[in-house]
Amino acid sequence: EVQVAESGGGLVQVGGSLRLSCYASGLPFNDHAIGWFRQAPGKEREGVACISSSDSSTYYADSVKDRFTVSIDNYKNTAYLEMSALKPEDTAVYYCAAVPSYNARMSSWFIQELYDFWGRGTQVTVSS
Repeated sequence: EVQVAESGGGLVQVGGSLRLSCYASGLPFNDHAIGWFRQAPGKEREGVACISSSDSSTYYADSVKDRFTVSIDNYKNTAYLEMSALKPEDTAVYYCAAVPSYNARMSSWFIQELYDFWGRGTQVTVSS
């Protein structure tokens, strides 16, 4: 059974930092990429970042570029999303999801329908 689970969410002040983790099991981790998505209240879910476990290629949404960093530890089957300089507009439920590496490209990493397995999400709240 494939399981994907996020952890590390919480409450942080504006300008603060937070690290989210995404653990995946039951799938060939080295053949997949991990995408991070978020959904703010009243808004559609959007792509945040993605990292391929096969070649460590990374992709970011413009809104988080230079503030968020995605990384991966293949030995632990875990991906991380390091968030810094957090803003109130970063408040959202953050999800991670797994997609075959061949779909993790500049033109497609943010397409949610390509992702096979999703976590349940973790809340990140940035307070001012």
